[in-house]
Amino acid sequence: MTKKEAIKIFEERKVRTVWDDKEEKWYFSIVDVVNVLTDSKDYTTARKYWNKLKQRLKAEGNETVTNCHQLKLRAADGKMRMTDVADTEQLFRLIQSIPSPKAEPFKQWMAQVASTRLDQLQDPEMSIDQAVADYRRLGYSEAWINQRIKSIEIRKELTDEWKRTGVKEGTEYALLTDIITKEWSGFTTKQYKQHKGLKKESLRDNMTNLEMAFNILAEASSTELSKQRDPHGLSEQTKIAKDGGSVAKAARNQLEDKLGHSVISSTKASDYLPPIQEAEGVEAD
Repeated sequence: MTKKEAIKIFEERKVRTVWDDKEEKWYFSIVDVVNVLTDSKDYTTARKYWNKLKQRLKAEGNETVTNCHQLKLRAADGKMRMTDVADTEQLFRLIQSIPSPKAEPFKQWMAQVASTRLDQLQDPEMSIDQAVADYRRLGYSEAWINQRIKSIEIRKELTDEWKRTGVKEGTEYALLTDIITKEWSGFTTKQYKQHKGLKKESLRDNMTNLEMAFNILAEASSTELSKQRDPHGLSEQTKIAKDGGSVAKAARNQLEDKLGHSVISSTKASDYLPPIQEAEGVEAD
């Protein structure tokens, strides 16, 4: 089961959401929804409101509250914390218990969020268009966005090739990614994120244009080598991952010789993106 965090905006208020691709549905942070509907000044007030409402609904035997569960969502301090969430159907029922003039507009907005995502599943081009819009909102440059979208395409082609040759999703994908990344950059993915001071953030969303270019070259090279050699399973793909990464390493070394300095940077997105825009967040691959 794959879940992707996203932040949706309703009337300039953030609503944390999680998309579950197995169930094909959105889960919404209930306290964020309460914050919107009650026009709370802060999340502390919204949480208190939700806690009292939850207690009352449970006492009444409300099945919607009983069936609500928790997922880890990113809090204001950047940490992942367990948060009460509800799917679209559950939220429609909960909203009826919150007197608010925003109830109907919010229901319409929520239905549109769900509908848009389902449309994107049928038409991948819509997902790309949404990603471009999100990155623009965050303040990324057009050149960076174009390169980032290309990196998503290259990554998808690589993982499709891994799947074709018998590599298992999850741990084995992560292992091969580490091999490729370390071969061209000198860092495993975890080490690279530590170098940039990242925690849960996407490494690719924090790469510079040059870092992204070498990563694309490494993954594209690995894909082409795999197609040519037609390996079977993780063991044979390990050698290809190293060879693909070495192509980008050679190009990187050549450029660094000309530049006189390393292209591996500790710079991350928050160092140059506007703080307000950065806080909105986007889905990461």
